[in-house]
Amino acid sequence: MERHGHARMSINPPSSAIETLPGRGVLAVTGVDAAGFLQGLVTSDVEGLQPGAAGYAALLTPQGKILFDFLLQRQEDGFLIDCAAAQREALIKRLGFYKLRAKVTVEPRDDLNVVVADEPAAGLYADPRLADLGYRGFSAQKGPGGNRTYDARRIGLGIADSEADMGSGELFPHEANLDQLNGVSFTKGCYVGQEVVSRMEHRGTARNRILPLKLDGAAPPKGTPIRAGEKQIGTLLSSAGDRALGLIRLDRLADAARAGDRLLTDSVPVHVFKPAFARFDLVIPQAA
Repeated sequence: MERHGHARMSINPPSSAIETLPGRGVLAVTGVDAAGFLQGLVTSDVEGLQPGAAGYAALLTPQGKILFDFLLQRQEDGFLIDCAAAQREALIKRLGFYKLRAKVTVEPRDDLNVVVADEPAAGLYADPRLADLGYRGFSAQKGPGGNRTYDARRIGLGIADSEADMGSGELFPHEANLDQLNGVSFTKGCYVGQEVVSRMEHRGTARNRILPLKLDGAAPPKGTPIRAGEKQIGTLLSSAGDRALGLIRLDRLADAARAGDRLLTDSVPVHVFKPAFARFDLVIPQAA
């Protein structure tokens, strides 16, 4: 059944292999100006997406920090956006702030859920950030709930979560690896915060990156410092079992490698890995 006249590309999952992500929410940006409206605001090139195709993008502050990151799929009449559920109302409000005279409608889609799967299925798209993340889409029905399986995968791959790792107004796109995960276009026209992001890209000035970690013990709470000797080199973010993510200061990580210092978070040994998608240089301490 159509809702408010929206064209829909959602699915009715037939298999328990499709998992609902309860931490994600859905909103729609529709209307004749939808593509141009988003193109002038977000970090990636969404205007060229064909119906059914998906992309990854962020809406930044004018100072270039991530307010919201999200996945979006082109529809016949606009876009469906997959964002952190806790940030959805704030994102709708922010988009409304920029709407002015654009012929667009921005509204929540409570009739849809975000679902993920390991295998392709009708209505699902390959995750545009990284193929190893599997498939994703929108469904009017709920599959098995819970983020546990998905979170373990994304953490192992080094993929940050909107709410658990990035927050809002805290990180630049390079720090959350959006430049590595198809989340930033350096060839499209202007968007909010574009000058800062372009400058970081061309000058290579990203001092911090979110990186995957392995812990030799139980993970301390999120926010626990990661140290090399007496110097803090990063902060622990989300974790799953002995895997975690950390926001790491790259120059201090290199200093620790040269000094042969062990990395610890609350006395738990930490090993840093370069994610498979990374195209940036990284100097990592050798495992003891």
